[in-house]
Amino acid sequence: MSKPPLILIIGPTAVGKTEISIQIAERWNGEIVSADSRLFYRGMDIGTAKPSPEERARVPHHLIDVADPDDAWSLTQFQQAAREAIATIHARGRLPFLVGGTGQYLRAVVQGWSPPEVPPNPRLRAELEKMVVVHGVFWLHEKLRRLDPSAAQAIDPRNLRRIVRALEVILATGRPFSAQRRQTDSPYHTITIGLTRPRPELYARVDARIEAMFAAGLLDEVRRLLEQGYSPDLPSMSSIGYRECVAVLQGQITLEEAKARMRRATRTFIRRQANWFKPDDPAIHWIIVKPDIVDRIDAFLRKVIG
Repeated sequence: MSKPPLILIIGPTAVGKTEISIQIAERWNGEIVSADSRLFYRGMDIGTAKPSPEERARVPHHLIDVADPDDAWSLTQFQQAAREAIATIHARGRLPFLVGGTGQYLRAVVQGWSPPEVPPNPRLRAELEKMVVVHGVFWLHEKLRRLDPSAAQAIDPRNLRRIVRALEVILATGRPFSAQRRQTDSPYHTITIGLTRPRPELYARVDARIEAMFAAGLLDEVRRLLEQGYSPDLPSMSSIGYRECVAVLQGQITLEEAKARMRRATRTFIRRQANWFKPDDPAIHWIIVKPDIVDRIDAFLRKVIG
């Protein structure tokens, strides 16, 4: 093949990507590049379902624990770092696996996206963030939807950093953010494997994961982050689980209310993930997760790349 190979393993939250990707990478002399934007941050382990040190020892992982919670990682930074990691893996004669459920990050790597080259405007960002304090992040997302429906559809309503960046570009240029993203040919020969489960089974796994997170000490993890001086208003702390735990620690809601909010938010997020990964997308080889899933992925890869 003329382009270097890249295997994508995608799918919704809680479908089982972590363990399945590790097992298949072990078989294929592979290394894993994380395309989950929540895994960048050190100290945010339980609430992100980050692979454990034992799991990472089985197969080399990249782009995990690469930033502090108050560092802002742009899509461009991720794209560059992911491509550097993939090039390093290829140079070692190993097979890279790009794994995650963040569609925007996956496509930025494999489809050759070039985000708009508009420099940051600190004053405008500060003004937009003031609006959030007064009106809330959903109000700001609605403002984006009115200006650029396509961009709003692609950005999680809780992702303040991405919303602010899109508005910054729109207001600076007078053009839709979505219209300014350029795309070039992919630098890779990509093979995309989509993992899926029946929705009731997936939701049951979400509920079990949330219970396991609290049993593992999620509240203590969030308490430590706050004690270390990280603001609850940071974009990283707006992730599902962290914002609910902050509310518990501040006495705003009960533990059971936090769990209920996390369940609802995760279900909403899973539905949004489905907008990126369509069941009828011919570029995705969908496989239902069953006990023999790794064998079936292995057989498929041997068929398509030998």
